[in-house]
Amino acid sequence: MINLADTIVAAATPPGVGGVGVVRVSGARTEAIARAMLGSLPEPRTATYRSFRNKAGQKIDAGLALYFPAPASFTGEAVLEIHGHGGPLVQSLVVDAALEMGARRAAPGEFSQRAFLNDKLDLVQAEAIADLINAGTTQAARAALRSLSGAFSKAVDALADQLTRLRMHVEAAIDFPEEEIDFLSDELLLRRLTECDEAFTLLQEQAQQGRVLRDGFQVVIIGKPNAGKSSLLNRLSGQDSAIVTEVAGTTRDILREQIDIDGLAVELVDTAGLRENPDRVEAEGIRRARQALQSADAVLWIQDATDLEPGPIGEAIPDGVPITQVQNKLDLCETRPEAGQNIVQISATTGEGMAELRQHIRKSAGYENQGEGAFTARKRHLHALELAAMHFSTGITALDETHAGELLAEELRLSQRALGEITGAVSSDDLLGRIFSEFCIGK
Repeated sequence: MINLADTIVAAATPPGVGGVGVVRVSGARTEAIARAMLGSLPEPRTATYRSFRNKAGQKIDAGLALYFPAPASFTGEAVLEIHGHGGPLVQSLVVDAALEMGARRAAPGEFSQRAFLNDKLDLVQAEAIADLINAGTTQAARAALRSLSGAFSKAVDALADQLTRLRMHVEAAIDFPEEEIDFLSDELLLRRLTECDEAFTLLQEQAQQGRVLRDGFQVVIIGKPNAGKSSLLNRLSGQDSAIVTEVAGTTRDILREQIDIDGLAVELVDTAGLRENPDRVEAEGIRRARQALQSADAVLWIQDATDLEPGPIGEAIPDGVPITQVQNKLDLCETRPEAGQNIVQISATTGEGMAELRQHIRKSAGYENQGEGAFTARKRHLHALELAAMHFSTGITALDETHAGELLAEELRLSQRALGEITGAVSSDDLLGRIFSEFCIGK
């Protein structure tokens, strides 16, 4: 647990040498620290040139000072930002001066955590700050900014409001036990249940796309030796990352490359060829290939289009992971093999079919480029949504089987509680600690 009575300080810019270094102070003693360090309190929200002094009155730097009185600040507390020169020693001297004047060093993410605890941000918005900082593509950065502006939170709150109206409807009917009520003949109730069900489906789809935007999409490339896995990796990444020869079994280890498909960050994982009776070194490569499959979001099963006999592959892929059969080496085929569902035909040598393969990877990710409509999401959000949807579905099943509104009402309550865990309306100290510990110092 953090102590909100403390005044905290930290460098808000990354370690290292730069033109400008920012030190941030937040808390009850901020005004006193500003007066001692700057000589007087700056005009609120106005950049002011000042000398920075330590507790002994010695000048340690000079630059811009910005003061934000509570509650009109990022944290909801009085905040002071010192914009000085960007050397590590200079920033350290400014931080040390604030420590001498009564502040303590901020924990990772403590500024954002205070913003959450002071109702300046909800939990989704606070997490979006870290997502924006760590965004790997332009689309991911835009999506994180939309989450920070409240797009995801509004969608969750809208669904929670629908559940609230449902609960009011059901519980109001339960309050009149002397009347015989057939919930299944209540057209308004059934319509609201249908609307909620559709809203759950839509939000889960949007959140899944948001999770892919934030975390990226891992695609593992497997197949028999010499099927063209490394050639495909090189073609998709646009560089010669993997050694390509006519000798089967050239790849003995895991190779990884990051590519961007229309704003979707994709990690390609090239693996050793899977076959029976490999040598000792190749066997280790195959073991690592099977290990990589355990964390795959999707699998590209590369086959030589001139030799489509199956190999020892299917049993290594976890259940639920989408598999795409990629028939390679079309340029060597006298007769093109027959196409089918979840089959993409390419030539990694000539580039034929690569546009279709990229589109197929996007489809496997459930990713549609929504431009300004996308937002980021995390695995914990997906889990909470799944739990909320499960309780909602359980409530509908109970209503169908027992006609009992009490069971539906309880499941709706649990569903609403699960949604509250996303925005922080319902949270635990342990959850908050885990979330904000992932933030950098100064945020």
